[in-house]
Amino acid sequence: MQARLREKAVELAAVLWKEHTVYRERGGGVVIRGEHVGRWISLAPTGGRDQALVRAGRILDGGTTAPARLEAVVDLTAGTSELAAVCRRLLAETAADPGQARGPRPDRAARKAARRTKAPRPRRSRHTSLGSWIALLCVAGVVALWAYSVFGALY
Repeated sequence: MQARLREKAVELAAVLWKEHTVYRERGGGVVIRGEHVGRWISLAPTGGRDQALVRAGRILDGGTTAPARLEAVVDLTAGTSELAAVCRRLLAETAADPGQARGPRPDRAARKAARRTKAPRPRRSRHTSLGSWIALLCVAGVVALWAYSVFGALY
């Protein structure tokens, strides 16, 4: 099934985009990345015979893939043109998704400036706490008992 998915993915990638990358996922599926359009398509095996789960999503800044926005189950016995039509529909819906329309990310300097304007946290005092004094007294007591057992018997 994985070899068949790979073959279909290579055929599908050639139909969808001129520039693409095809690679295998850990789960046995195949991913087609279109870096120039900022989208990806994934073909994964399903429980059904001759069926595949097609998922579509965006490629984020920096090249990481966002979680799938849309998915559909397709029949692998269908021709490449039918699969391409389903993928184009998923890609179009992914591109038209209103959840994607966010403003531009603030640049690094603006994020640092915003971080600097926050109120500083109060610092804890550096004085030795009661628990530390108790621990020191216990250690001193153990040392004193050891010294008494070793040197106390001599006198």
